[in-house]
Amino acid sequence: MDIQALLFTFLGGIGIFLFGIKLMGDGLQQAAGDGLRDLLDRFTTKPLMGVLTGIVVTILIQSSSGTTVLTIGLVTAGFMTLRQAIGVIMGANIGTTATAFIIGINISDYALPIMALGAFLIFFFKNHKANNFGRVFFGFGSLFFGLTLMGDATKPLRDAPIFIDLTLSMADNPLLGVAIGMIITMIIQSSTASVGILQTLFDQGAISLQAALPVLFGDNIGTTITVVLASLGASVAAKRAALVHVFFNVIGTVIALILFVPFLNLIEFFQTSLDLNPRMTIAFAHGAFNVANTIIQFPFIAALAWLVTKLVPGEDRVIDSKAVHLGEQFIRQSPSVALGQAKKEVMRMADLARAGIEEVYSYYKTQEKRHRDILPQIEEALNNLDKKITEYLVKISYHGLTDEDLRSHHVLMNTVINLERIGDHMENIMELVDSQIANKVKFSDEALKDLDEMFDLTLSTLKQSIEALDTDSIAEAEAVIVKERQIDEMERELRKKHIIRLNANQCTGTAGIIYVDIVSNLERIGDHAVNIADGVLVPSSVIPAI
Repeated sequence: MDIQALLFTFLGGIGIFLFGIKLMGDGLQQAAGDGLRDLLDRFTTKPLMGVLTGIVVTILIQSSSGTTVLTIGLVTAGFMTLRQAIGVIMGANIGTTATAFIIGINISDYALPIMALGAFLIFFFKNHKANNFGRVFFGFGSLFFGLTLMGDATKPLRDAPIFIDLTLSMADNPLLGVAIGMIITMIIQSSTASVGILQTLFDQGAISLQAALPVLFGDNIGTTITVVLASLGASVAAKRAALVHVFFNVIGTVIALILFVPFLNLIEFFQTSLDLNPRMTIAFAHGAFNVANTIIQFPFIAALAWLVTKLVPGEDRVIDSKAVHLGEQFIRQSPSVALGQAKKEVMRMADLARAGIEEVYSYYKTQEKRHRDILPQIEEALNNLDKKITEYLVKISYHGLTDEDLRSHHVLMNTVINLERIGDHMENIMELVDSQIANKVKFSDEALKDLDEMFDLTLSTLKQSIEALDTDSIAEAEAVIVKERQIDEMERELRKKHIIRLNANQCTGTAGIIYVDIVSNLERIGDHAVNIADGVLVPSSVIPAI
C-alpha cells in the first residue's frame, strides 16, 4: 500500500468534491438570481412555510450553512423574526440531505462526460444562463469524480488493522463516532462533504452501519461551526439564531443516541426492503434523522426562541426594513388615499435617514461598535423602502390623478430618490471612519471643531427639510435653502483651512484625505436635503402629467 499515493488521491478527491459542491451551488444561485433572498423574505411568515422555504433554498445553494447565514442576515436586517428564522434553519437541515441522495444515485461512470458538458456550456456560450448551467453540470460531475477518487483511496482501509480497530471502537462507543464526525466537519467546513466521505467509506466496506450512524450525527453538529463563526461580532439576533442552529442539532443527536437501536433497526429495514446501495443507505439515514428531528422539535419553536433569548441577553436594535403603510387596497379605494399612505411610508424612510446621520455622527465621535453595527441595517432598510415605495408610486400613477395628486406624487418620488442617496453618503462616512480607525488617524483640534459644526448644521438642515415635507411648510423649506448655502460656504472654508494645515505640516496626507471626503459627503447630504425642500416649493401647475 503506497501511503503517499493514497493520501494524495484522497485529499485531491476531497478538494474536487468540495469544488464541485461550491460550483454547483454557485451556478444554481446565480441562475436563481436575487429570487432566493426574496423567497426567504416573502414565504417565511409562518413556521411551516419557513421550513419548506429553508428546504428549497438549501437545495438550490447546496449549503445548509449558507442558508442559515443568509437567514441570520435577514434577521439582523429586520426582515425576519427569530421564530421565522428557526423554521428556516430546520428546513435547511432537511434540504442539505438532498446532496446525499444525489450521491446515492451512483453515476460515477458518467462523471467525466458531465464535466465535459459543463465545460462546453461555460466556454462556448456567451449566454449567462448557459454559463450558469454549465457551472451546475461541471460541479455535478466534479462531485462524482471526487467521490471516485476518494473511493479508490479508501478501498484499502477496510483491511487496515488500525482502521478496523477504530471502526469497532466507534460501534461500541457512539460518542466517539459523534466526536469524530463533528471534528471532521469543523475542519472541512461542510457537512455535505463529510457525509459524502462517510458514504464512500460505507460503500467500500471500511465502516459498519452501526459505526457510521454516530459519525453522521456528529456531522450535523459540526456544520454549525460555520454559522457560529458568522455570528461572532454580529448582532444579538444573529447570535441567537446561530445558537438555535447549535441547539437544534445537539438536541437531535441526543435524541438519536437515546433511541439509537430503534433508529439503527429502521435504517436496516430501509436498506433491505428497498434494496438500497450503501451510499443511498447513508442518504436515507441522513434524511430520516433530519426529518424526524424537525418533526420532534417543530412544536417547540417558541420554546427554543425563548431559551436562546434568555441565554443571549441584551436589547437587540433591529431596524424594521419592511414597508408597513403600503397596501394594494388603498390604490383600488382611491389614488388620493394611496398617496397619503405612501407619504406615511416616505416619512418613515425620512426618519430612518435622519437616524442614520445621527448614528454615523455618533460613530465618528465615539468610534463605538454599537453605532457601527446599526448603520448597515439602516442602509438596507433605506434601499428596501426605496424599492417598495417607488413600485407603489408607479402603480398609483396608472390611475387618474388630480393636479394636486400629481404634485404629491412628484414630491414623494423626488423625496424617495434623495433619501436613498442620503443613505449612500451615510455609508460612505461610515467607511471613512472605519478607515480612520484602521489607520489610527488623528484630526487636529481645530479640524475636529470645524467638523462638529458641519455635522450639526447638516443634521439640522436635514431635520428641517423633513419637517417641511411633513407639514408642507413653505417657510421651513425656504429656511432649508438658506442653511444649505451655509453648508456650501462651510465646505469651501474647511477645504481652505485643510490646505493651510497641510502646508504647515499640522496633519498627514491620509488624515487630510479622510477629512476632506467626510466634508464632501456632508455637503452632498445638504444638497439632497435642499432637493427635498425644493419639492415643497414647486406649485402643482408646473408638474407635468404622468
